[in-house]
Amino acid sequence: MSIDPFDAFRYYQSLKLHFESDTYNAVKYNFKTSAKHNTFWKRKDKYFFAKAAKKFDKLPDLIQFYVSNFVNDTKWIGEMLNSDHYTKWSKTMQSISYSFEQDINKLYDEVQSFDDLFKGDPHPLIITKYLEGTISLETLVILDKITGFVERSKISETIIWPDLKRKLLKYRPFVDVDETKLRKKILQVFTS
Repeated sequence: MSIDPFDAFRYYQSLKLHFESDTYNAVKYNFKTSAKHNTFWKRKDKYFFAKAAKKFDKLPDLIQFYVSNFVNDTKWIGEMLNSDHYTKWSKTMQSISYSFEQDINKLYDEVQSFDDLFKGDPHPLIITKYLEGTISLETLVILDKITGFVERSKISETIIWPDLKRKLLKYRPFVDVDETKLRKKILQVFTS
């Protein structure tokens, strides 16, 4: 089944709004937007959406393509088609359990207990390690799925945290992992 260029645009609009807005949830609203056919056909970049629809002819692939670019702060469709974010993201998702395990082992070397990961000022240690490039965004999302630390954090810093918090919460539904398996991995590392 091929995807229509307008549908490629509609999903793009939905996911762009999802990642940029605090209130809109693309998954909850089933990727619905107020996009109109006649508005789409007047756009100068409609060619890029036709190209994306042809390249990613299955809806899950198209959604993952957009998500991989939005989490890397690439927002224009022309730039998305020229980036390698989707390829890197696909590789990350294929080895997500292994990458998470590696990141957890790095974090274990830094703290006395698991709870220490969520302490620190102005950011908890795990946020600092992400900002340093020591651990991945996906590891933060998984830790949030398991512990819910993002919503509970009392971070008062207003430059980096608000945007990072939104990115973590918005990326969460697209990081599909076996939480039970990864929770066991955390217990194994931190109780050995």
